[in-house]
Amino acid sequence: MSVQVRLTDGPLSEMVDMPTTHGSGARIVFDGIVRPMEDGATIEGLDYEAYRPMAEQQLAIIGNDLVEKHGLLMMDIEHSYGFVPNFACSFRLVIDSKHRKEGLKAMDEFIDRLKVDVPIWKRAQ
Repeated sequence: MSVQVRLTDGPLSEMVDMPTTHGSGARIVFDGIVRPMEDGATIEGLDYEAYRPMAEQQLAIIGNDLVEKHGLLMMDIEHSYGFVPNFACSFRLVIDSKHRKEGLKAMDEFIDRLKVDVPIWKRAQ
């Protein structure tokens, strides 16, 4: 079981092929994409501000909690800080699990906890 966390300046690049974890029966990949509308207004993108040491720590805590809770094999977490334009990826979560159900549950829980517990804020531009 492993959890990897990265904060990246600007938009995330395309996902690089990752080897599948031994014993994996499912890989869940979630990409959070910047929409061109925020609260009914057209925007050019989102500017993310992060308190990096605490954000990295909280992302790892959530990841490790969910890996243990759901018996996951691997979780890779990447989130942007700085400006991310429309249609670019600002958040990526990759989960390897033995079966799809635990991976899907963990994905949903992770995103809910991220929004509450991680000091990353966004501002429409």
